[in-house]
Amino acid sequence: MTVRPWTLPRVLPALSGWIALAALLLPAGNPLRAVAAGIFLLAGPGAAAVAWARPGPSWRERGPGRLSAAALTVTLSLALTMLAAEALFLRHSFTVGRTVLALAVLTTLLTLLPRRLPAAPAPVSGGPARRFRRPRRPSARSTVRWRLLSAAGTLLLVAACGAANGAGVGAAALHPPTAASTSPTAVLPPVGADQPPGTGPWHEVFRDDFNGTALDGSKWTTCYDWNVRGCSNTGNHEDEWYLPGRVSVADGALTLTAQRQPTQGSDGKTYPWTSGMVSTGRDSWDGAPRHTFTYGYFAAALRTTDQPLGMFPAFWLLSANTRGGLPELDTVEFINSNQYADLNLHAEAPDGTDIDAHYAHGPLDYSLGYHVFGLDWEPDAVTWYVDGVQVFQVTDPAAIPTTPMELILNLAVGYQQSPPPGVDKTQVQVDWVAVWQH
Repeated sequence: MTVRPWTLPRVLPALSGWIALAALLLPAGNPLRAVAAGIFLLAGPGAAAVAWARPGPSWRERGPGRLSAAALTVTLSLALTMLAAEALFLRHSFTVGRTVLALAVLTTLLTLLPRRLPAAPAPVSGGPARRFRRPRRPSARSTVRWRLLSAAGTLLLVAACGAANGAGVGAAALHPPTAASTSPTAVLPPVGADQPPGTGPWHEVFRDDFNGTALDGSKWTTCYDWNVRGCSNTGNHEDEWYLPGRVSVADGALTLTAQRQPTQGSDGKTYPWTSGMVSTGRDSWDGAPRHTFTYGYFAAALRTTDQPLGMFPAFWLLSANTRGGLPELDTVEFINSNQYADLNLHAEAPDGTDIDAHYAHGPLDYSLGYHVFGLDWEPDAVTWYVDGVQVFQVTDPAAIPTTPMELILNLAVGYQQSPPPGVDKTQVQVDWVAVWQH
């Protein structure tokens, strides 16, 4: 028996995995990230498995043998990628980086795994040298291994597809809705992401496309109702002090910027970060809100931060009557993650008990581009949409708000955890915000 020699084709799958992992360190908009990760996830793990199990040299073959090896390579790669992503998803720890790392380690192990081949038979003494020989038939053990790998690849792909189809249910299980919800499975057909769902008539009552060079003060203020030279959400023990200078409008977008900058708030406390927010509420505790809404469809196209740890951006509605108390409707929140869109309802039942409904939609990297998040607040239901697709609904009458609410977009910092060292600045961008009512 002889050990299969180390060659560049054999180590290339493992090498591509670590190249893909390194490429993820590039800025989010760099196309090399997607190219390197895509090539590895599509071919790397499967190529390593095929190279280990294939009875004899597969990539020098021609015709059907080479085609079958390529097909099995892609099948195994897709199946292993989906299973790795699903395993991380069920642990609520999915990121593209972790998936690539897990598969790079697996691919490297398959590459290092010894694979012995039958030694070539000794030439017959005295006979003439033969330039061409009939190809050696693979051993029975190698053939069995190859067939088992082919069957395993098919089964893995089927299992992975089934797991992926259950991703929405898995997310609900990780964050189970309360009795206030009907579960995220009653889905209507997709609608235009920039249009209200359901039957009309709808009419637009509020809109900002952020086409100017400054924030429209008739629509927005830059703090909560308790604005005293800035503000923070001390109830969440957050690290930011909101300042108008962290809100900007340019190039057709609203930008909220969080920056590490110790600042003393009007409450005498020093906050390690400054950040930005906008609200349709008041300039002061005793002032009148700019705009309040009772029922309607609320939507915004936003792109969340590419530095999610320690960050808490949100697009939400807060009661205009209670100035910080319940009820609260979260069209979308990103809590220390840009992979899961958190959709929440917080209310108080008539008997004083809290009502909370929650659903996490993902995984998907929401920092790579704009996504439209919508909430349809009706007297008999509250329904959430992501890119025009219904994903969650609450129908419990006790949970549905009936009071006027203010619209808020903010980038909080330090909720549940502080940003890691080395992260000193990040942003959230909003392309447009609109409200429709019947």
